[in-house]
Amino acid sequence: MAGPVRPRLASLSDFRFGAVATETIEDALLHLAQQNQQAVQEAAGRMGSFRETRIVEFVFLLSEQWCLEKSVSYQAVEILERFMVKQADNICRQATIQLRDKTEPQNWRALKEQLFNKFILRLMSCVQLASKLSFHYKIISNITVLNFLQALGYLHTKEELLESELDVLKSLNFQINLPTPLAYVEMLLEVLGYNGCLVPTAQLHATCLTLLDLVYLLREPIYESLLRASIENSTPNQLQGEKFVSVKEDLMLLAVGIIAASVFIQNHECWSQVVGHLQSITSITWESITAFSYAILTHSVGANTPGPQRPIPPHLAARALRAAASPNT
Repeated sequence: MAGPVRPRLASLSDFRFGAVATETIEDALLHLAQQNQQAVQEAAGRMGSFRETRIVEFVFLLSEQWCLEKSVSYQAVEILERFMVKQADNICRQATIQLRDKTEPQNWRALKEQLFNKFILRLMSCVQLASKLSFHYKIISNITVLNFLQALGYLHTKEELLESELDVLKSLNFQINLPTPLAYVEMLLEVLGYNGCLVPTAQLHATCLTLLDLVYLLREPIYESLLRASIENSTPNQLQGEKFVSVKEDLMLLAVGIIAASVFIQNHECWSQVVGHLQSITSITWESITAFSYAILTHSVGANTPGPQRPIPPHLAARALRAAASPNT
């Protein structure tokens, strides 16, 4: 007997650019810019991060298996990272209070084991919540999740699954509709289409998704190389790392880097024109866009990203990266 029919994953041809009114695009772009500016300001001095390649890859493969939109996989990673950082902050806060009040210390070994045992359950809750934010007809059901967990050797009840979702929601104060770089990439592609971008927008969108996956999977190596180049030192100190957090949280900067790198792969002859468009749209410096696209392309070569590999001259790298790390970008 044939198994159940899997839902069709939306193909790249389902995306349509140029169908939205100009006024709507302007308002949406302004909203994203304001949202990004606030996120960058709030990130100043923060060092918390929780994004391992294996975990991101697991989420991506799971989303593909369940035929979820690409936006869901990115959203799930963002929710999971913020949830785990919140959990770590709470543990550190409890430890500080106990040291101050000289109360009996908590059994940290037991707490670590508890977090470890519930991690896969929490991850599944983040994927479920992300699917609910996307398209309601593609929500991952509790039965699907429970069957998957059982196949991995984790036995949970429906009540435990619901409690896990609620724990994630409460921990993040129900603020789970988090921005992702994809929203910025697609908005900028829409604007480029209206501005007469020479590269077909739909074709460029496909390459952007590939490179965005790459950045999610290789986030730490990419940003570490950017940081080292910006300070011209292979061993950045803690203060330099804290200042660079704002660059990591700048989704507009990442989006222009993704698009510029994609254009270089698709049609390097119009790269300068597109970068000029991106600069006028976002007010991000030419040097910053060059630096990010160069870093992405450099890592894409090692990851065997399809397409012609023509390196961008790196002679402006140090100055460009210092510009990227400055508050004026």
